[in-house]
Amino acid sequence: MRALTSPAQRWLLLSCLGDSRSLEKLIIVLERITYLDHAGSALFPESLLKAFTDDLRNNVYGNPHSQNISSKLTHDTIEHVRYRILQHFHTTAEDYTIIFTSGCTAALKLVAEAFPWIPEGTKQPGSRFCYLTDSHTSVVGMRGITASMNVLSVPIKPKEILLSEENRLPAEEQNCMTPHLFSYPAQSNFSGTKYPLSWIQDIKSGKLHPIKIPGKWFVLLDAASYVSSSPLDLGVHQADFIPISFYKIFGFPTGLGALLVNNRIAPLLRKTYFGGGTAAAYLAGEDFYIPRKSIAERFEDGTVSFLDIIALKHGFDVLEKLTGGMEKIKQHTFVLAHYTYTVLSTLKYANGAPVVRIYSDTDFSNPDVQGPIINFNVLDENGEVIGFSEVDKMASLYNIHVRTGCFCNTGACQIHLGISNEDIQRNLQAGHVCGDDVDLVDGRPTGSVRISFGYMSSFEDAQTFLKFIIATRLWKSDTENAFQSSVTKLTRESVPNDHPSFNSADKLSPILHISDRELGKNSSATMTTVNWQPPEVEKESIRAALSETAVPACRRGGKPITVTNIYLYPIKSCSAFEVTEWPIGNQGLLYDRNWMIVNQNGVCMTQKQEPRLCLVNPSIDLERKIMVIQAEGMDPISVSLEENTGKEAVICESKVCSHRVRTYDCGESIAGWFSLFLGRPCRLIRQSSDVKNRSYQKNTKGLASATNISLSLVNEAQYLLINVASILELKEHISARLEEPLEIDELIRRFRANIVISAPESFEEEEWAEISIGALRLQVVGPCSRCQIICIDQQSGERNKEFLQSLSAARGRKTNFGIYLMNQPLHSSFPYILSVGSQVLPVLKENAEIQPPTSSEEKCSG
Repeated sequence: MRALTSPAQRWLLLSCLGDSRSLEKLIIVLERITYLDHAGSALFPESLLKAFTDDLRNNVYGNPHSQNISSKLTHDTIEHVRYRILQHFHTTAEDYTIIFTSGCTAALKLVAEAFPWIPEGTKQPGSRFCYLTDSHTSVVGMRGITASMNVLSVPIKPKEILLSEENRLPAEEQNCMTPHLFSYPAQSNFSGTKYPLSWIQDIKSGKLHPIKIPGKWFVLLDAASYVSSSPLDLGVHQADFIPISFYKIFGFPTGLGALLVNNRIAPLLRKTYFGGGTAAAYLAGEDFYIPRKSIAERFEDGTVSFLDIIALKHGFDVLEKLTGGMEKIKQHTFVLAHYTYTVLSTLKYANGAPVVRIYSDTDFSNPDVQGPIINFNVLDENGEVIGFSEVDKMASLYNIHVRTGCFCNTGACQIHLGISNEDIQRNLQAGHVCGDDVDLVDGRPTGSVRISFGYMSSFEDAQTFLKFIIATRLWKSDTENAFQSSVTKLTRESVPNDHPSFNSADKLSPILHISDRELGKNSSATMTTVNWQPPEVEKESIRAALSETAVPACRRGGKPITVTNIYLYPIKSCSAFEVTEWPIGNQGLLYDRNWMIVNQNGVCMTQKQEPRLCLVNPSIDLERKIMVIQAEGMDPISVSLEENTGKEAVICESKVCSHRVRTYDCGESIAGWFSLFLGRPCRLIRQSSDVKNRSYQKNTKGLASATNISLSLVNEAQYLLINVASILELKEHISARLEEPLEIDELIRRFRANIVISAPESFEEEEWAEISIGALRLQVVGPCSRCQIICIDQQSGERNKEFLQSLSAARGRKTNFGIYLMNQPLHSSFPYILSVGSQVLPVLKENAEIQPPTSSEEKCSG
């Protein structure tokens, strides 16, 4: 969303019961992004926050367990919100009870713990927990609790339930009252398939049986995904349990959900633990406890999240005001999904091969059976899957937010992608775990890409996404045809004429150029060269030691390989500091990435979030023992190289790529300098050396143990090496796509390496197992998988997404460029010096390919 004039936004405007200012506040957060992960979380409008904070300013809400006036107000408001929730789902307190939980997952756990299971081995037939395989992890995880109660769990495939009409029981078994529970999603969070709500009554009445076993069936309807974009009428479809998460509907508050319990089964639920507010009476010295009569009060242990519950009232108000209700949201989001699906499914390469493979059980023709979710993988011209991580990286260049992986739904992922149980186990052995970025194992996908629409989504969002797919997958010669034949045509043909969002066929505008705010050119970006000189008395002994140290023989003949450039980055993600020779420490180049900038929440800032970091130029003065920091328009400021170990140092814990590091704050003066330059509150922190810092965790043959090798604030390894020959080859691809000349120095700076070498062949560095530079032995630990930071001009801070796209195209769908290196153990007492001009002697590895890092974090050279 970038304007108020798109058809879908006009529809929202017409639906709005207030003035257009409410709509403007609704979309303010989407000015510069295309958010397509509404199935993950809705986005909250500003008007919701304003209404909520105004409420808090005007009222005092006390603990609802107290009896004072403010607490009575809280209690009454919570009860009003319960009524509002029941009203939203077209039911009443006579039929359902609202139990507030921390989310849908907690609600599911509550059901598993409280359901009146009958275990195996008793006189009665044992209970069964059946669940559809197309279920969220949190549903499948209920079997862990049922197993501990000696209750059997049975997974049911979607197609199997359709055959269960044949499983009618003999008359003598139809009176059995053993309770069983069947769980299924109203809408698949993987594909958007909507399963029949009629199953609820059919199963409870005995018309359908998930499995052939005597007993009484109860139904748990997982509605978390469904209710975010569709109306649910519990007056008609009376499931026994309905768990929901409110952030899926409103975006705010998070960490709050509810379990809607049918009052017919509520008295049968069991509870062992009792927390504050749940007891009518109990004794501390004896085993005596009487629960409260109210089911809600009995199961809401402790004080509920009462302020978040009060926020729900404003969520319902704003949702109704902005959209006109869930039925309109259902139609609006479905039209967007239908349009996008229709265009996406027709995109083809010049050879006729499809651009994407869509995973769906429907043809997107009916909003009653299909939700606003599209799940797919991108293919190349030969029909091979392009890994979802690569697609996600490219989408981020266009400021498009998607979801990738298996979406906490392994069952659906297996069904649609054809992944067997054995494949899952083999992938785990290969290092792939849920939620990481290992997208292909042996060329086969481990997951997919998901886009989803919400009530804030617009027709422009759908267009932007489709233009992204076309721009990144089809050659320029095909792009115009793709727009003309697929997009414009389908705009007219695939959108219903009676839908207010699409009364006319809007022509596609040119691809929107997504860029950050204008950045001034940094006049101080010129590379600085520093010659580090060790004490004179040590010079000769160092040179002698280096010349006499044995090094492994180079396996490759031909021209010599030499070091051409050395860079260190004292402040993580800031500008490079170029030197001609530099001492080596136990973490790599001395002072490389010893500092980093964090935001007001203590989270590391990189060029991904703040491209202007590249305009900050730190330099190290070893003689004066200071780091000088410069930026255009700012007075230089210096920081001592000596650590502040005094009592006034503020020690803090920080994270770099999921690893905790011990740091200390560099003070108010430097924090003010960075805050002024970047225009946001931030601080400079430094890694502390007097504690157990990060050590290298990857088990690599030939490396010393992790206790002997430590890391600074780098993402993955101590050094990053790139090859000039590889740069030159890539330069040809990028220049051709940009249709303009490109300076090699600019490319080198974009890849933010520590060591630049000149080797005869491009990408031969990927065949190396280790290298020697003088007496320095470095182990190769893997390739560097690049991210959008290479799209940032390191002299101006301007973005150009063509660089990552060109790298992916040139490298055959991969974005690897450069190799990570780690120190081998240092055996000399002399300080090591890395110098420009030094010869590099590589040792070839035995394998044919370097394995990527095992961490799930995206590895950039920040």
